[in-house]
Amino acid sequence: MYAEERQQEILRRARSAGRVDVVTLAAELDVTTETIRRDLTSLERAGVLRRVHGGAIPVERLGFEPALATRDEVMTGEKERIAKAALAELPDDGSVIIDAGTTTGRLVQVLPADRELTVVVNSPPLATALAARANLHVIMLGGRLRGKTLATVDDWALRPLAHLNVDVAFMATNGCSLSRGLTTPDPAEAAIKRAMVKAAQRSVLLADHTKFTNTYLATFAELGEIDVLITDTGLDDALAADLAAAGPEVIRA
Repeated sequence: MYAEERQQEILRRARSAGRVDVVTLAAELDVTTETIRRDLTSLERAGVLRRVHGGAIPVERLGFEPALATRDEVMTGEKERIAKAALAELPDDGSVIIDAGTTTGRLVQVLPADRELTVVVNSPPLATALAARANLHVIMLGGRLRGKTLATVDDWALRPLAHLNVDVAFMATNGCSLSRGLTTPDPAEAAIKRAMVKAAQRSVLLADHTKFTNTYLATFAELGEIDVLITDTGLDDALAADLAAAGPEVIRA
């Protein structure tokens, strides 16, 4: 197992169990405790784990919201596959919303050059990337800019959404569960996401499999409000079936 694969497995176990232990990990992954400690240090520097005596716990358990740059470095291969699979949900022409997020950011990177689309975003970095594309008409939602996510929120973003009708909203989330739906740490950002879902005829969630072990403060949509859920092959078969039973078509890329 390569170091990156091992670290992703450590992160998966931490999020699933709420904590990982150095000695147990070393035995089960067949490496030295020194190797596990180096892995935990790398994951802590990436902002996804916090070291504690004898092991580590995921930052979600401590109530932290990792910054955008930190989240962008995690699950990169999965996010790229999810983004490419999401291209099948694009209309031939018309309008879409692309929510602020690292996986939705990958979708912006792979948008085809032959589509005439109006694209609504609440992220200045995504708006900048899209503005260079001659075939796209970009609408940037105003409002207060959150430093953690580089997403615009509050009334100046909410008011335009109340008057928009788009074909598809491509949504990001921090957490997703059968009982609590789609969740995010910040209520102001949840309000924007809720308005995006409401403004769209169809909603497509882009979320890697690690998002399905987390629940955050504010719910912005129920699973039944999502038409398509695109994730990766790391999602458990039984959970995928349960999610599909709750409403959305589940695609594992």
